[in-house]
Amino acid sequence: MLERRTVSNIPWGMVILVIGIAMFGLSSVYSATYSESGISSLFTKQFIWISLGIIVMFAALVPDYHTVGRYAYVLYVLSVFFLILVALVGKTGMGAQRWLPLGPFAFQPSELAKISLVLALARYFAEDPRGGGYELRDLAIPGAMIAVPLLLVLKQPDLGTALMLLFTSSLIILLAGIKFRSIMVLAVAGAVLASAVFLVPPVRHKIWTSLKPYQQKRIKAFLDPSSDPLGSGYHASQAKIAVGSGQTTGKGFRKGTQGQMAFLPERHTDFIFAVIAEERGFLGASFLIVVYVVFLFVGLETAKGAKDRLGVLMAGGIVSMLSLYVCINIGMSVGILPVVGVPLPLISYGGTSVITTFLAIGLLLNIRSRRFMLFY
Repeated sequence: MLERRTVSNIPWGMVILVIGIAMFGLSSVYSATYSESGISSLFTKQFIWISLGIIVMFAALVPDYHTVGRYAYVLYVLSVFFLILVALVGKTGMGAQRWLPLGPFAFQPSELAKISLVLALARYFAEDPRGGGYELRDLAIPGAMIAVPLLLVLKQPDLGTALMLLFTSSLIILLAGIKFRSIMVLAVAGAVLASAVFLVPPVRHKIWTSLKPYQQKRIKAFLDPSSDPLGSGYHASQAKIAVGSGQTTGKGFRKGTQGQMAFLPERHTDFIFAVIAEERGFLGASFLIVVYVVFLFVGLETAKGAKDRLGVLMAGGIVSMLSLYVCINIGMSVGILPVVGVPLPLISYGGTSVITTFLAIGLLLNIRSRRFMLFY
């Protein structure tokens, strides 16, 4: 059970903000999936996921986050096991093998891998602090921890989740402290690799041919959406049309043409922000972004105010992950980033995504509610 001191320290304003975002998202899923036959089953499922997610969020407040940290490696191994299981018996959909069937539902282990990797890296760097920062050779073990789920996710293939794992892990490493010399070495190595990809034809060809056909089409569509507006560039083009047609105040709830007439693909998942922008306009979309910024700043303040290194790294990793979700998803909808299939936190439809997001936020609340408590 929660201690009385912990309950009194829970930031209820943050809880209300999170539930408000989820309710806003639920209404958006309702609009995006509504048809002449009535309320979609997707809306009903999303309502169930959000209800379960809120329970999970409060359940994550019960154990001390140090206890969660002690089981971080167990959770990491479990997520890797599930990823291996997906490769063996996973359900295939939309050209990728990403789901484990659970009766009428499907579980996506890569979502669990994101939070488990954050917790595992936070524990590792908390238990092995380096006052002067980490050298590259010190990153061999965390590098291997990152590589295992990263390669398994790439094999599915799921480029969007793989990038999320890589970027979030990189931000945690920067937060843990890495020597400037090591950063420069990585920057030079990255520049050399990028130059080889773009300037050396054999290398460019090998990397390009290693991509799946749909991944190649997405890259081409990002570079030039007009080259195939009815094919590979269709998603991006329709999303931008939806965002632009909302203008200042939007077309109104359930009155968007791109969403309601199903011109916009994946309108309840990857492109839910485009539905919001079309129906609620620039003002409504901007309001949602401002709410996200407020929430993420509170998360940063939680990381800054944590009483120990484990809390700082756990909170910082969670905020980094959620920030990347928001930036990449909105970037996809407005056409400044390629389409990689990243959900908008608490807004996009998806059971595993919703549950793991609420779990991450629950851990963030856990750290914040215990920042005034002493640990021995």
